[in-house]
Amino acid sequence: MVRHVLFDADGVLQDLPGGWYAAMEPYVGERARDFLHETWSDELPMLAGRGDYMPVLEASLVRYGVSTPATEVYDAVWKNIVLIEESLEIVRALKSSGYGVHLGTNQECYRGEHMRTVLGYDDLFDVSCYSYDLGVAKPDPAFFTRAAERIGADPSTILFIDDTSRNITGARTAGLHAELWDFTQGHDLLHEILTGQGVTRR
Repeated sequence: MVRHVLFDADGVLQDLPGGWYAAMEPYVGERARDFLHETWSDELPMLAGRGDYMPVLEASLVRYGVSTPATEVYDAVWKNIVLIEESLEIVRALKSSGYGVHLGTNQECYRGEHMRTVLGYDDLFDVSCYSYDLGVAKPDPAFFTRAAERIGADPSTILFIDDTSRNITGARTAGLHAELWDFTQGHDLLHEILTGQGVTRR
């Protein structure tokens, strides 16, 4: 029986208005896609808590001829997060109905700290599982094993909601229930998914 729901962040609880490419265009123009895919690749170790992302971002910007300070670009792009209120309402409803509600997200420490404090996720969720803090990132099944340990629950009692299929596979490999969903599909579908997993709300 599912007693805990573990939510991904980007695409499920929060969004970057207009998308990442549009957000980077003021700085690198039509090369935004190339820039972001390069820096996301460079960022992978930091998602697992190894290294400092800001010097990496600064070096990438210099390589692309951008003179704007890395911290300014980071604040304008990486911290440009809009909360999806309908998703948060579901989290609150589940919490008031007695379910454990938890966050399971890939983030490096700077964005993670912004989410914890400025966005208020530490107050919203019972347990927060950030990849940089766990030392392993999704879709590695070890992420979900460590998350279950931190939650203090058997994996079979946890339902994971994420918008990326490979993360769903990783969660299921670790023994969690897992369902693919993103906010663009509508919250009626999320309600159906929860009900289908036996999750009911008062």
